[in-house]
Amino acid sequence: MKKLTFKSPDETKSFAKDYASQIPNGKVLALIGNLGAGKTTFSQGFALGLGLDDSIISPTFKLVSEYHGERMLNHIDCYRLDSSRDFLNIGGENFLNCQDGVTIIEWADIIKDIWLDDWIIIYLDRDESDEHTRHITITQNA
Repeated sequence: MKKLTFKSPDETKSFAKDYASQIPNGKVLALIGNLGAGKTTFSQGFALGLGLDDSIISPTFKLVSEYHGERMLNHIDCYRLDSSRDFLNIGGENFLNCQDGVTIIEWADIIKDIWLDDWIIIYLDRDESDEHTRHITITQNA
């Protein structure tokens, strides 16, 4: 388990950009956190680390965004889903083993009953005393 604190969105993005180089293709990152905790900011930095120059936005209404560059990024948002059944109904299982890149799932706690053991779970929390500070905990699902 790794616990980190970042004092600004730019620090979060910078970490995520560097972290992307450590993550092999085929991995799933499950992002857990309340609204405004920094899930999309993390995803934006991670995308930069994968060599993607596209504008990465939260796919809340689209549910899934696919980005192609040096490596592929599947960016999924489960916020509007009610259960893992909804995730599977949109073809979510097709994104869980991306051999050409990585899958990031925001609001992944909604589909916790189908998490796999090799997922990387990332908890993001806002600091109650500073609106710009985020606490991030990274753990392997097991």
